[in-house]
Amino acid sequence: MTRNVALVTGSSRGIGLGAAIALAREGFAIAVNGPVEDDELRAAVAKLRTLGADVVAAPFDVTEVATHDRVLGQIEEALGPLTTLVNNAGVGVMERGDPLNVSEASFDRCVAVNTKAQFFLTQAFARRLLARDRDASLFHAIVNITSSNATAAAEPRSEYCVSKAGAAMSSKTWAVRLGRENIAVYDVQPGLIATEMTAPVIAQYEERAIAGLTLFPRVGTPEDMGGIIASLASGKLPYTTGQVISADAGMLVPRF
Repeated sequence: MTRNVALVTGSSRGIGLGAAIALAREGFAIAVNGPVEDDELRAAVAKLRTLGADVVAAPFDVTEVATHDRVLGQIEEALGPLTTLVNNAGVGVMERGDPLNVSEASFDRCVAVNTKAQFFLTQAFARRLLARDRDASLFHAIVNITSSNATAAAEPRSEYCVSKAGAAMSSKTWAVRLGRENIAVYDVQPGLIATEMTAPVIAQYEERAIAGLTLFPRVGTPEDMGGIIASLASGKLPYTTGQVISADAGMLVPRF
């Protein structure tokens, strides 16, 4: 069967689940990922199946680089050759505060999940694609989900900003390497998005969005992000690669 097959990391909730749902509606088969097989992951799989998607659970810790190729192989055994990787799994800081007080543990955690895991899972995915003949009728893409904080510094979560800036540069370097292989790479940089991760602070950001922090006076949703990610993964922006998609309602547009 000729079809697009996607692994979406961190897809048991939030932006990742929004992406998986949008991809399912585009006809993709989906591997749904969380660090462990828990009720949240099972509920995400069940949700996608109600949409008629061919879906499997792919529980694994993205920071365990040595497992990447094996997991990708298991997904392909279940669903067929992968065409699409959405690197969405991410973590925030362990404690917001002054950069002078950032712990090594929090810094290492952000870099391990947000930067290192993204780079090496992309490497394993790319090696797998390049080792075989690919169906030229299918679009092959990597969509990395970084953050507006890859560009805009936020003092209370400096280590997160550093990790996302590294992930953004990773997107560019992989776009350069994989362009000649006809594999597109994109960097989606969400702004203020209402998810489980942002739940403790999203109310105050919603007030700031209404007051003009964003050009659209609202915070974004996982559904908004899912639509963007699915469009990119489906090749709906042909002849593009290496682009940063500022999914931030114009928050970072320079203005007076």
